[in-house]
Amino acid sequence: MNTKHLAFGHFEFIAENGCLFRDNRPVAIGARGASLLAVLLSAQGGVVPKSALMDAVWPGLAVEESNLSVQIAALRKLLGPASDGSEWIVTVPRVGYRFSGPVESRTDAADSGWHAQTGSIPAIAVLPFENLGGDGERQYLADGITDDLIMALVRFRWFRVALRGASFTRRNGSRDPQSIARELGVDFLVDGAVRYIGDRIRISVHLAVAAKGATVWSEHYDLQMTEVFAVQDAIAERIAAAIEPELLLRHGLQVAPHTGNITAWDLVRQGTFHFHKVTQSTHLMARRFFREATELDPLLPEAQIWRARVNAGLIAYGWSDNPAADGKEGLDAALRAIYLDARNPYSHYALAIVSAYTGRADQAILAAERSIELGSSFALGYLVLGMARLFSGDAAGARKPLARGLELNPHDPQNGVWFSLLMLALFFSGDVERALETGHTALKARPDWPALLRIQACCHTAVGHREQARRIAAAASDLPEAAGDALGPFRDGNKEWATRLNELLEEAER
Repeated sequence: MNTKHLAFGHFEFIAENGCLFRDNRPVAIGARGASLLAVLLSAQGGVVPKSALMDAVWPGLAVEESNLSVQIAALRKLLGPASDGSEWIVTVPRVGYRFSGPVESRTDAADSGWHAQTGSIPAIAVLPFENLGGDGERQYLADGITDDLIMALVRFRWFRVALRGASFTRRNGSRDPQSIARELGVDFLVDGAVRYIGDRIRISVHLAVAAKGATVWSEHYDLQMTEVFAVQDAIAERIAAAIEPELLLRHGLQVAPHTGNITAWDLVRQGTFHFHKVTQSTHLMARRFFREATELDPLLPEAQIWRARVNAGLIAYGWSDNPAADGKEGLDAALRAIYLDARNPYSHYALAIVSAYTGRADQAILAAERSIELGSSFALGYLVLGMARLFSGDAAGARKPLARGLELNPHDPQNGVWFSLLMLALFFSGDVERALETGHTALKARPDWPALLRIQACCHTAVGHREQARRIAAAASDLPEAAGDALGPFRDGNKEWATRLNELLEEAER
C-alpha cells in the first residue's frame, strides 16, 4: 500500500498515522501536534482558520481558543526554525495560521533510513508489578498499573512492547533478567512494586538492560491515589527517555488521554482484573465494571475499549444469552473508543475483534489493518487480521498475519485460540505438514485446549496417520470441555470446511 509522505526541510511527516521524522529519526510529536500539522500541511500554504484547526484537534468539543495558541507554540518549538531562520508556522492576525515553506509529496518513502530498521528496533517487557503489604483485595490495582504502562508504551513506535499475556506468565516465575530476556525475546525489562498506605500509594519502578541485568533507571513515587494519571504518564515518558534519550530529553511524549476521573479509572482496573481470568462469571463481572465506568465517565477511552473486548469475548466463548445485543453494545463501544482515541491501536483492535464475532469480517480486516499501521509491532493487530481473513474464507491470506502475531506474542496463555486459527489456515491452504508442525508447537504451550487436539487429529487423519489421529482424538475427549472454542464464525462462514473437519474427526474417533 502506498502511503503519502510530506517532506519539508529536514522533516518527513506521514499523515496516515501521524508519525514525524527528522533526518530519518522519529520525533515524539503527540496526537494534538500531529493533527495540527496534518491540517496545516494539507492546506498547501493556504490560511487555515482557527475554527478548522480546533475542530481537527478537539472534534465535537468546546474549548477555549487559548488552548490552540498553546498547541501552536508547542508545535513551533518542536519544529524549530527553518533553514533561513523563519518560523514554519505563520500567524495570520485575527484569522488563523498557515504553513510557510515548500512541502514535497512522496510515496513509498518507507524504504529508507529509520523506517527500514524496524527489524532491529529494541524490545521491552513490563513485568507484573508486585502488590506489597499483603492486601489481596488491591491486587487489581497493581495489575492495572502494569496494564496502563504496557498500553502507554505500545504507542511509542520506535520500540516493540511484549503484550500483557507474555509479561504476566512471569508473575510467579523466576525474575532472572537474562532468562526472561531469552524467553520473551526482549532487550529491556520494567518491573516495579505498589504499596498502599491509607489513601496514599507508593509506586517503585525499575528499568534494566535484560542481557546484563544492569539498571538503567529507577524511581519511586509517593502520592495520593488521585495523582495516578500523572504518574503513569511520567513513568512511560521516563522509560522511553532511557531508551531514546536524544528524542525524549528534548521533547515530551503524550500517552493515552486521561480525563482525571479516578473512580472510573479504578473501575476499569477492577474490570480488567476479572476479564483476564477468562471464565463466564468473571467476564460478566468485568462487563459490569466497564459499563459503570463508561456511565461515570463517557470520555474515558479505556473503558470503551474494554467494554468492546469483553462483549466480543462473551460471544466468542459461547457465554452470551443475547449475542445480537452484546454485539451491538461491543460495536458501539469500539466506535466510541476510536472517536475518543483514534491513534490508539487498541481502539481499532477492539473494533476488529467485535466485528469478527458479529459477522462483519470485512470491517474487522480494515480495523485490524489500521491497528497495525498505528503500531507496527502490535501483535493483537496481526492476530485479529488473520482471524478475520480466515473467517471470510481466505485461508492463504490468514497465514502470514497469524504467524507474525504469534511470533511477536509467543507466551500469551490465550494463544490456544490463535494457534487453532493458524492450524486451520495452514490446513485449508493445502499445507497439512506445516499445520501438524504448528500443532506440535501449540500443544507444548496449551496441552489442555481440546480444539487444538481435535484439529491436530484431523490433520493426522488427512495424511493417513490413523493411529496418531485416534490417540489424539481420545486425549481431546478426556479433557474438560471448554464452554466455547471461539471458532463459531469460522464454521458459520465456511460450511464446507466445517463439514470436512467433522468428517475427519469422526474418522479419527472410530
